[in-house]
Amino acid sequence: MNTQAGTVTPMMAQYLEIKAAHGDALLFYRMGDFYEMFFDDAVAAAEALDIALTKRGKHMGQDIAMCGVPVHAAESYLLTLIRKGFRVAIAEQLEDPAEAKKRGSKSVVKRDVVRLVTPGTLTEESLLDARRHNFLAAFSELREDCALAWVDISTGALSVLGCERLALGPELARLTPRELLVEDSMEQALGEVTEGFDLSVTPLHRGAFDSAGGAKRLAALWQVASLDAFGSFSRAEISAMAALVEYLELTQKGKLPLLRPPQQEARMSAMRIDAATRRSLELTHAMGGGRDGSLLHAIDRTVTAGGARLLERRVASPSCNLDTISARQETVAHLVGEDRLREDLRRHLRGAHDLDRALSRLALDRGGPRDMAAIRATLDVADEIGALAEGRDLPAPLAEAVRDLSGHAALHELLDQALVAEPPLLARDGGFVASGYDEELDEARRLRDEGRGVIAGMQAEYAAETGIQSLKIKHNNVLGYFIETTATHAAKMLAPPHSERFIHRQTTANQVRFTTVELNEIETRILNAGGHALELEKRVFDRLKGSILDAAGPLGQLARALSEIDLACGLADLARGADWCRPRLDDSRAFHVEAGRHPVVEQALRRAGESFVGNDCDLGDAPLWLLTGPNMAGKSTFLRQNALIAVLAQIGSFVPAAAAHIGIVSQIFSRVGASDDLARGRSTFMVEMVETAAILNQADDRALVILDEIGRGTATYDGLSIAWAVLEHLHEVNRCRGIFATHYHEMTQLAAKLDGVATATVAVREWQGEVIFLHEVRRGTADRSYGVQVARLAGLPASVVDRARVVLQALEQGESEGPGRGARQALIDDLPLFAAVPPAPQPGPAAASPVEERLRGVQPDELSPREALELLYELRGLLPSASS
Repeated sequence: MNTQAGTVTPMMAQYLEIKAAHGDALLFYRMGDFYEMFFDDAVAAAEALDIALTKRGKHMGQDIAMCGVPVHAAESYLLTLIRKGFRVAIAEQLEDPAEAKKRGSKSVVKRDVVRLVTPGTLTEESLLDARRHNFLAAFSELREDCALAWVDISTGALSVLGCERLALGPELARLTPRELLVEDSMEQALGEVTEGFDLSVTPLHRGAFDSAGGAKRLAALWQVASLDAFGSFSRAEISAMAALVEYLELTQKGKLPLLRPPQQEARMSAMRIDAATRRSLELTHAMGGGRDGSLLHAIDRTVTAGGARLLERRVASPSCNLDTISARQETVAHLVGEDRLREDLRRHLRGAHDLDRALSRLALDRGGPRDMAAIRATLDVADEIGALAEGRDLPAPLAEAVRDLSGHAALHELLDQALVAEPPLLARDGGFVASGYDEELDEARRLRDEGRGVIAGMQAEYAAETGIQSLKIKHNNVLGYFIETTATHAAKMLAPPHSERFIHRQTTANQVRFTTVELNEIETRILNAGGHALELEKRVFDRLKGSILDAAGPLGQLARALSEIDLACGLADLARGADWCRPRLDDSRAFHVEAGRHPVVEQALRRAGESFVGNDCDLGDAPLWLLTGPNMAGKSTFLRQNALIAVLAQIGSFVPAAAAHIGIVSQIFSRVGASDDLARGRSTFMVEMVETAAILNQADDRALVILDEIGRGTATYDGLSIAWAVLEHLHEVNRCRGIFATHYHEMTQLAAKLDGVATATVAVREWQGEVIFLHEVRRGTADRSYGVQVARLAGLPASVVDRARVVLQALEQGESEGPGRGARQALIDDLPLFAAVPPAPQPGPAAASPVEERLRGVQPDELSPREALELLYELRGLLPSASS
């Protein structure tokens, strides 16, 4: 905006001054009951929000574009703007307009930005998904020392991890932050890493990442002499955390959220899963977007928001620590065997509120009485669960969580006494403090309420005195209390004797308004009492908020304990209802699964009334399986289900199998499914090769690798040679566990050459030209791919299918007689043209067999066991190949 020339009003001058300090954000400028936007901000906001664009006055001879949104509905508009990539600066009125008028009629109400709203700094309940975290992250690189820190300001959870630049992509895929802070000089260099993630990259000046000053700032924040109280942090880790805090001070205008002490994550403490694998396995999001269809959605039985967020963190980051996994399993196993306890716990947990986010809103002065009521209700739940668990022999993790629920009796009693049962949303509305809690407040309320009764009595008195039954005493913000009657009756009140008492105030089109000395006096008393009562309630609110925030640390522990209990109950409920087993985990390289199932596919089949065929997978003696079989037979499902079983086992869950023994999996890599990346100039085959290269360069001997159809995007022999070399590399160099699905049957020869490779196939049957998929994985190899049959099932015209059969038969015959390019070319030259192939005659209806004719007259429900056995022998005799 050019502000150098032209005359502007004082209000517009104030707007331009505030806007100049926040040029990268849309400015919500408070004007009474609206937030208004001007100039380019108005044009951009009107288009993004699909609202009317109007104009207001002129600046430098040009119309000033303007649009606005109501203050009471601002949150929904904010959400739309944030999702579309905007940042919003909110400028509020910092004084009462009446105060501004005292400085002169043309004085402008003081305004300033009180908050900068960005994707990573949301706290409002309506702007957040209660069951997901909203992370703000910061990446710091100090020479060879790099780190990533992240915080959810709606819960106060802060974590940090040493993270080299190469690992930044996988970590962003794991955390899915909404906003990433980087040093401004690094923004361009990190562009390729951050590309493809749904996040906003915000550059900060170099000083924000200063580790020396940052250490002092962080120590002051948590009121400790040194950060050593929380762990041994590298300079880069301190730098990343310091950048987070400085950004929060900037966006929250000095009001820091309730940040908990940092949790330092150890490297390699969690299973490493890159972005491509997360997409392929659909861990937390389905391919089409959203949670529905993902593993997270399929297994989420939690009943609290905190429990749901904890489950998402566990699924995104399975543990590699055996002790941690065993402790979680022990808790789930105990609750699987305690049906009554589990159901009682879940019933009580349904009454718990989102304690973390209520605390955060109160700390940022965005909370209200309902947040306090939510904390009170959650303390009720904690007491109920504590009483339920009393005297029980619980596993150590569950017992520890129950202990963290206690110790809040004083705060609980305070909130019980101070708050009404159903408080209003906002403190300024009043009416949230219970009667009997504050004597001075009760007295002010009595005066206020009795004043209302006095007004009603005065109205009845004046009506009787004047004989005007329609006379009313009303109130507005301009006149205060006044007596109102119709113009017809006004003459009576203006005439003696009433004119001596009733003083004329205002005449409107249809009404005449009066007042009296007594009415003016009672108005003063009532107005003072009501305002005094609101002021006293505000003081009570501040005292209660202080008491709550003083207990923020223990309340945070209580919130985490409820989330742990909820998650354990949810996983136990899932295991019990879906017939899952407890897996055995150890430090070996075992991977033995009996009758394993895909948790998402099984759930979908169950809804359709169908059952899932379980399959074994044993990568013990031969850690690499070469899997063959036709398309649509279930190879991809088998690949993914074993990877998902490993993920479930290492979050501490039971798994969908009859039995499972799994040695800790350090990494999972998945290359299943075809996709391209046209925006970056990559074909499907190029994407496949890039992802395969990442696997071969990173997989260690504890990794689990699942690969599907490597090499299919190029010529047959090129693809076969690449697939062959990849399998050899996995066997000889990576020495990992894995399943390699392929249509290159020539590769099955590797099983005879490599000790660690075994063959398996997905079984099918042919019946009267039809392919029947059995969905059973067996040891051995497929004799062919059944591609032509699958093409027919897909709906290709019959003439195309028949032509394909002719070509396939000729090529297979030629290959057996003498493979080679010249032989194949001769075959192709000898094949008849497509147009010369007569269309296949449509098959008529098959004649019913004697067995079918006999079965049509049988009523199974009416047969006795002996009759059924006799019928079976009879049917066997009707078969053409049966002996007499």
